[in-house]
Amino acid sequence: MPEHQWRGRGALAVAAAGALVAASACSPGSTPGAGSGELAGVELLVAAKWTGVEQDNFTEVLAAFEEETGATVNYESTGEDTGAYLGPKIEAEEPPDVAILPQPGLVAEYAEQEALVPLSGEAAGALEENYTDYWRELGSVDGEAYGVLLKAAHKSIVWYRPDSFEEAGVSAPETWDDLTGETATTLSDAGITPFSMCGASGWTLTDWFENVYLSQHGPEAYDQLVAREIPWDDDTVVETLETLGEVWGEEDWLAGGTDGAVQTDFPTCVTEVYGQENAAMVYEADFVAASAQEAGATVGEDAQAFPFPAVGEDPPVVVGGDIAVAMTEKEGVQQLMAYLASPEAQTTWAGLGGYLSANSEVQPDAYPDEFTQTLAQTILEAGDNVRYDLSDQVPSQFGATEGKGMWAVLQDYLRDPSDPEAAAADLEEAAASAE
Repeated sequence: MPEHQWRGRGALAVAAAGALVAASACSPGSTPGAGSGELAGVELLVAAKWTGVEQDNFTEVLAAFEEETGATVNYESTGEDTGAYLGPKIEAEEPPDVAILPQPGLVAEYAEQEALVPLSGEAAGALEENYTDYWRELGSVDGEAYGVLLKAAHKSIVWYRPDSFEEAGVSAPETWDDLTGETATTLSDAGITPFSMCGASGWTLTDWFENVYLSQHGPEAYDQLVAREIPWDDDTVVETLETLGEVWGEEDWLAGGTDGAVQTDFPTCVTEVYGQENAAMVYEADFVAASAQEAGATVGEDAQAFPFPAVGEDPPVVVGGDIAVAMTEKEGVQQLMAYLASPEAQTTWAGLGGYLSANSEVQPDAYPDEFTQTLAQTILEAGDNVRYDLSDQVPSQFGATEGKGMWAVLQDYLRDPSDPEAAAADLEEAAASAE
């Protein structure tokens, strides 16, 4: 296996073997009620969207809790629409004991409905001990802690084909100016289309916006935009849209031109790079690795990645993820929440692959491959400057609904990025109507 490393803020050669598949699990370590069997006879239900390998790995983590406490923990998949699954169950007063929510906005929504149980005892202590202030606040409503960020996704990396870079004689860019002024321009001059866009999947465009805005204007402004303390027609938003237009407005830089950029979904955009080789780069999160492999690429060899280039002083670190919440007061629920918040549980999951943690006590060497170790390290090193996906923190009608809000406005802007002021005004109107 070749040596893999960040080159400054440049290219990352992604380790292949462990990025997608399981490695041996770590010891579960100490668990609340460890070895006591104090929860023998207790049966709990956990609901999350995960299926396939993700479900298998999570149930393995739950199995360690069962073994240590004597409880039985059953798992049920919510499907992709967690809200549609939970809504009727909450109304019928038959919710799962623990639910894994894909958006912080749902934590606030369900807390307002009094459908959540605040963390207490060991669970509250585990959250306090293992997470920074930012992650604690993410799962809190009006100062009350409800949620634990259980599984993270790193959304600040750009994937590329090294053979196309070698052919054009370019290296991975460290800054946005490097990306637009040298890398993309040189690739295009060499007859290689620089970017495959995933514009038909509107959430990918919100990810572009978030990375540029965070790097360009900093975490404080980012938080103010989330909280609507800055309006969406603010000059900072206009500037970020102008910056995006430096890529989105170059039709020759986009696979299939503007029409192709808008009509190509995720993960087809990944196939454009690694299967069909119609472009050199595709921006999206660490989970691109699975789609690249399905397209026939070997991750770490002909599928590599570099950090999202710095637009301002620092490169952005944007993270998405899933938040565990308690929905009943049944015996064992708070113990399970404490276990899920523990470094023991998350170190176990880290060793299985396909996982990132925001827990400060999970060490980078817990991960089975150098790629994931490096991603985890960047989250830890970003400290208080890391930020959660903006579109998942605002009302879903604005930030996470097909054909509406951010998705629709940014898709329109990808079609024609000539008027950033008008696009910002459209974003403000959509944000106001979603309140």
